[in-house]
Amino acid sequence: MSTVYLAFCAAAVIVLKELNAVINEPYMDEPFHIPQAQAYCRGDFTTWDPKITTPPGLYILSLLLKRTFLLKCNASMLRLTTLLSLLALPLALTRLICYHKRMRPPTSIMQPLSEATVLAAFPIAWFFGFLYYTDVPSLLSVVLTIVFATQERHWLAALLGLISCTFRQNNIVWVMYAFAVSQLTYLHDRRKIRNSPLTTLHDPPALHASVADVFRAIWSLLGVIPELSSSFIPYMFVFLVFGVFIIWNGGIVLGDKSNHTPVLHIPQLYYFVASATFFGWPVLLDGFQGAQKLINDVWDRIRVSISAAILVVMGATVKFFTIHHPFLLADNRHYTFYIWRRIYMFHPLVPYLLLPVYLACAWAWFVRVGRRQTLLQTLLLPVLTIPTLLPTPLLEPRYFLIPYILLRAQISDVSARTLMVEGIWYALINGVTMGIFLYYPRGDVRFMW
Repeated sequence: MSTVYLAFCAAAVIVLKELNAVINEPYMDEPFHIPQAQAYCRGDFTTWDPKITTPPGLYILSLLLKRTFLLKCNASMLRLTTLLSLLALPLALTRLICYHKRMRPPTSIMQPLSEATVLAAFPIAWFFGFLYYTDVPSLLSVVLTIVFATQERHWLAALLGLISCTFRQNNIVWVMYAFAVSQLTYLHDRRKIRNSPLTTLHDPPALHASVADVFRAIWSLLGVIPELSSSFIPYMFVFLVFGVFIIWNGGIVLGDKSNHTPVLHIPQLYYFVASATFFGWPVLLDGFQGAQKLINDVWDRIRVSISAAILVVMGATVKFFTIHHPFLLADNRHYTFYIWRRIYMFHPLVPYLLLPVYLACAWAWFVRVGRRQTLLQTLLLPVLTIPTLLPTPLLEPRYFLIPYILLRAQISDVSARTLMVEGIWYALINGVTMGIFLYYPRGDVRFMW
């Protein structure tokens, strides 16, 4: 077991112990989740809190742990469910990162890569790994789904994908992502090994592709779809089950549908790009020479006339699709409340002045991720991120968790120096946010993501 992973586990256990000592009562969303889990622990599977909007995967997982290890179902023990998911996250991320690096994973599952351990300490994952929330178990199940799909163990991947949807319904999108990632790899590997004339996929290196290549790549996908049908069969059953759920439930949201009605929230994509840049700047810049090359590559791709047209369209989406969600405006226990109040609402022009920043950040991520990937491999994640973020009316950093982890995992050439900077950056954020949450409340209010 690596020293970095041991330190990660030790720090996590210490933090959970301290959190349970300081906050021994359910907090924020826990008053909904914990009583529901306790009902399951009593064997009462008919009681359901109508304000809960996600399926019961988290409660079933806690029930399995209770019956396996004879644990109690109080707040402290239930938080252990998410902690164990957090501790398992580096083990799963190791397989995903090794896949993107095109390298063999360690022989022992208990020897995660340092890079995987650092990524598991991503501030959103770290923070909610200590509260009884669905986010970290959801992330872990999605990562495992992708890992097994890339290993061509599609029935197991489909099963894990179905399980992931019991934590969060929109994980159905990541089931499709897992299948698509695995099949892109299959098509490229088959072309290299067999040089088969049946492989007609047009997929050039991302940084050498043009707009015309995008349309050619999409058109070429139609020619290879029949070859992928057998691999899709396990996932087809997942989509059928999900469709039955939608019909039975009358929509994707369980419980409190009034405050979680899907809407068209296009600026949510801009917030994600900005958030990803804030958290991921060490790997985005990747050293001084890398930073200079990144800036040059972004500048080379910016065309004044095209960028101006894009900015006009983005401005229109900000004008007509910005949502001032009542939860965001009223709940001062979240950092997003202050970001929205003190930045976005500082002046009516601020949301428009930020548009060039969003565009530059988006180009920077495309260039950084696309250095060692093909066009379709680079575009797949952004395309499938859209249906997970676009319908969400609330600006909530937790919604960015899975897209960011999958985005960061694709960067396969992170230097040791950059990894150290990234780890220090995450540790600094985690120390500040957890310290404020635990030790600097304002009355009964504790500040959190």
